[in-house]
Amino acid sequence: MASPFFLVFLLSALSLENTYASPNYREALSKSLLFFQGQRSGRLPGDQKLSWRSSSGLSDGSSAHVDLTGGYYDAGDNVKFNFPMAFTTTMLSWSSLEYGKKMGSELQNSRVAIRWATDYLLKCARATPGKLYVGVGDPNGDHKCWERPEDMDTPRTVYSVSPSNPGSDVAAETAAALAASSMVFRKVDPKYARLLLATAKKVMQFAIQYRGAYSDSLSSSVCPFYCSYSGYKDELVWGAAWLHRATNDPYYTNFIKTLGGGDQPDIFSWDNKYAGAYVLLSRRAVLNKDNNFEPYKQAAENFMCKILPNSPSSSTKYTKGGLMYKLPQSNLQYVTSITFLLTTYAKYMKSTKHTFNCGNSLIVPNALINLSKRQVDYILGVNPLKMSYMVGFSSNFPKRIHHRGSSLPSRAVRSNSLGCNGGFQSFRTQNPNPNILTGAIVGGPNQNDEYPDQRDDYTRSEPATYINAAFVGPLAYFAAGRSP
Repeated sequence: MASPFFLVFLLSALSLENTYASPNYREALSKSLLFFQGQRSGRLPGDQKLSWRSSSGLSDGSSAHVDLTGGYYDAGDNVKFNFPMAFTTTMLSWSSLEYGKKMGSELQNSRVAIRWATDYLLKCARATPGKLYVGVGDPNGDHKCWERPEDMDTPRTVYSVSPSNPGSDVAAETAAALAASSMVFRKVDPKYARLLLATAKKVMQFAIQYRGAYSDSLSSSVCPFYCSYSGYKDELVWGAAWLHRATNDPYYTNFIKTLGGGDQPDIFSWDNKYAGAYVLLSRRAVLNKDNNFEPYKQAAENFMCKILPNSPSSSTKYTKGGLMYKLPQSNLQYVTSITFLLTTYAKYMKSTKHTFNCGNSLIVPNALINLSKRQVDYILGVNPLKMSYMVGFSSNFPKRIHHRGSSLPSRAVRSNSLGCNGGFQSFRTQNPNPNILTGAIVGGPNQNDEYPDQRDDYTRSEPATYINAAFVGPLAYFAAGRSP
């Protein structure tokens, strides 16, 4: 049987550690936030840096006689899906809360990215009493076209949930986003922060009072795109955890207890929030030694044991190049989200010199940090292909991403509309995209570390807001010189 020292060493180091020069994390952090400008919907401001984008979706909400302009397009299409948008906002906020002091000038850029989403989410929550708007744009119609967001002529259908058509999942995620962001703005804009928190409480109450999955209420309008596959209980836990962090009101932790035990997953994403909630709640146990939160600490550590490659209970596959590999479709979304949890839990551990066990293996904070760093570095180009999976970072990056605005000539180049089908000529070409969506992280390579860089291969070549949002925290950590 291996000695405990050997097991700690094994879990603390991966084969490529310390054999290469680290990427420029500060540059990657800046670009990861700049990406969000390329996803903006609504009227663009004068300081828009990605100048190939123009204002779009300016009549969003008009079919329901409300103003639902603003927010973000989720990925490479022109639809506003609030479920992943709210998760994006929560993760950007969590990044700012945990790592803001290490972000330097990028903290303000992070706040700008968050506010672009929260201004929209507030409209969705406050426009009509008894309703929560949860999306704009018919995804089925949109996906049949390949056109710039500025030219959209597909139906801008408005979707909502209500007491008779509930959506506890999307409502609780929206509440989480508003609660988390309220803490980001608490000192710099207290009035805005109070509005965010007051709205978060109302939306969370709606999620609790009217139970049901939004997928059941809205079916083909959100499925298979962003079905709530994991159900809505994880969002209720997640939303309540964020309301508790924002208010310190025991009502929310007591509510979590009424839900009973949650799943013990080995994944964290826009759909499955359990692991994130456990890490968030564990903070009180690790930092404050509050025994009431001990079960969440145990659950968080069980999750880490399922991720660490040499843990006895590991259920996570890794490519030969060292990349965490969870699922074939947009795998990097899971890598960035899980990496955020690894980095953040290690940060808590370091502050109190905490360790834990996976079976007989003693886990020190650097075990999590080394794995996190390996994932960050892989995404930034330390991989068998020497390919950066962040667009515009280094010289070798994806050139043909699955993204309408990036792949089509901008209005400055071609002012007339291309129409629904006019863009498919550009879609089918092997030419690089004319517009660089700086900072975008794509779905990533396959299980063999291969990346074909094909526009029609959306499982690998499509960027998404939630891939980037979770990456901001780890980038800030390593940009600040935090290493094992």
